[in-house]
Amino acid sequence: MKKQQRLILALAALFLAACSEDVKTPADIYKGQSAETIFNGGEASLAKGSYQDAVERFEGLDALYPFSPYEEQSQLNIIYAYYKANDYAMSAAAADRFIHLYPRSSHVDYAYYMKGVANTTVNRGLGSGIVNLDISTRDLGSVKEAFNDFNQLVINYPDSPYTPAARSRMIYLRNTLAQSELNIAQFYYDHRAYVAAANRANDVVKDYQQAPAVIPALALMVKSYRQLDLEEPANKALQVLAYNYPDSPEYKALVENKKS
Repeated sequence: MKKQQRLILALAALFLAACSEDVKTPADIYKGQSAETIFNGGEASLAKGSYQDAVERFEGLDALYPFSPYEEQSQLNIIYAYYKANDYAMSAAAADRFIHLYPRSSHVDYAYYMKGVANTTVNRGLGSGIVNLDISTRDLGSVKEAFNDFNQLVINYPDSPYTPAARSRMIYLRNTLAQSELNIAQFYYDHRAYVAAANRANDVVKDYQQAPAVIPALALMVKSYRQLDLEEPANKALQVLAYNYPDSPEYKALVENKKS
């Protein structure tokens, strides 16, 4: 029995070794071709929508000719090709690499923008095709990274053609982050952790001004403080809500609840 097991393991090892020998890197595939030929092939693949092939060609170019005159444009193309191939994590990584390799490039603004776009999309994962997917209910580490990427673009390259779109995306991301914090605050409230709920709701009001989540966050502060019998902070939060959002359903509900 032991001899049979050893034989099976040996055969498996030989099979894996044979398979590994068949796997070729992009450098292996395009070895012997000129930098110009590889680059033109990659651009042709991009034009045809063959994004995986384009990635392979540009990666091969990078490995074989890291100092060619095509290298900078090739790195930009890799960012786009990975994104179109739905490999958002690799697209963000490629953009980050470009930023570090070419910090003074006239195209570095594009890298910042695409890094932000890719990081935004990473969070959607397999649900990216779902209409009206609420990503505020998911882990938002990549969303925070995306916000920072767009912020870097807006601050450092205010005249970039990508800056207006970055600003719009930052508003969406800000609202998403605010809603995520509100979801957590509501969770605490629902589980009677009123101090934690009030503190988290206060963070929404303080850190995400102008986000739609501010209104229900203020209301949640009022309700949390009332549950804690803290009338002064409850009244202060209610006053802020009344002053800024007197017609909101949240304010009207709190006033009616107070009367009853």
